[in-house]
Amino acid sequence: MTTTDQPAHPGRPLSWLAERADQRRAAGLRRSLVPRAAQSPLIDLAGNDYLGLTRHPEVIAGAVAAVQEWGAGSTGSRLVTGTTELHAALEAELAEFAGAQAALVFSSGYLANLGVITALAGRGDLIVSDSFNHASLIDAARLSRARIAITPHNDVAAVARELADRPEARALVVVESLFSVDGDSAPLRELHAACRAHGAVLVVDEAHGFGVAGPGGRGAVFDAGLAGQPDVVVAATMSKALGSQGGAILGSAELIAHLVDAARSMIFDTGLAPASVGAALAALRLIRRDPGLPELVRKRSRELYELTVELGLRAAPPAGAVASIVMGEPEAAVAAAAFCRERGLRIGCFRPPSVPDGLSRLRVTARAGLSDIEMDQVRSVLRDLAENPPQV
Repeated sequence: MTTTDQPAHPGRPLSWLAERADQRRAAGLRRSLVPRAAQSPLIDLAGNDYLGLTRHPEVIAGAVAAVQEWGAGSTGSRLVTGTTELHAALEAELAEFAGAQAALVFSSGYLANLGVITALAGRGDLIVSDSFNHASLIDAARLSRARIAITPHNDVAAVARELADRPEARALVVVESLFSVDGDSAPLRELHAACRAHGAVLVVDEAHGFGVAGPGGRGAVFDAGLAGQPDVVVAATMSKALGSQGGAILGSAELIAHLVDAARSMIFDTGLAPASVGAALAALRLIRRDPGLPELVRKRSRELYELTVELGLRAAPPAGAVASIVMGEPEAAVAAAAFCRERGLRIGCFRPPSVPDGLSRLRVTARAGLSDIEMDQVRSVLRDLAENPPQV
């Protein structure tokens, strides 16, 4: 009998939650929210502010100017009053930057993935999903009610077999360009060739690639020469490299028109707040003016990876800003993250169900603004971790 199958106590229908919490605690999987202060002495290797733009004066000024002109909220859904001239400007500049015909802004990257996948697939369709895909892509595929085929990580041959053997007329192949946990990249050209050969659409989540990968940060899809292809759809986010909030879908004008009609997570959601739109637009213009920023964060990421290799830590080569250090069991990862925090580093800790059992890890995210002095401290702490790992 599962926890949710157990009979509820009279008057206490949620009494099973305490038992579930105890089970998670015993497995080392209990989580908690830890508020951070506006200013912290810790070196941040956990956040997604890859280019360091969240606090950039021009980005803050963009947010403030948007609030002063448009107010604190967008006042409604995108189809009613929630689309401002600022939203339209951001969509036009996002599309031009990424080499797409058009763009549509959502209030988060999660909702952008839900919107595009459920608008493009349904009962009687096939979704081929990489086994390492982000939860938003997994949830979107389930919500679509299409048949889902999960393929081994970056296995193009397995994707091609699923497409070739399918009885369904329509199919999507869904993948991240730079994977959010391991930090490696997808073989986009090969996946696109398989999609083109079998009449499928390639949907690429560029959450960790947009603003980081490719020339000037235009993304891994642009770098692969696939920008603007009619059978390629790009999902991006403004909450990482752009230092703001929100998500976007980039693709053909025909696709965007379809999403305006069919993407429920846009139609029935309040539009992105003006402050976030203004900040994202300012950040995008900064990146265009300083195309060396993405290369700088990639350089720092390579330095972090090389350090982990030198110290004998199990890490995957990074394609962007994310490096992943495998620790094994959840308790080991939690203890390692605490070890680093006590010594001045904030590092991400990923445990099941975010990663498979036995592969809990530290996720180290580089930032373009990491100084040489900070890098020296990072080296010192990670060396201590490798030589004197905490006991669990």
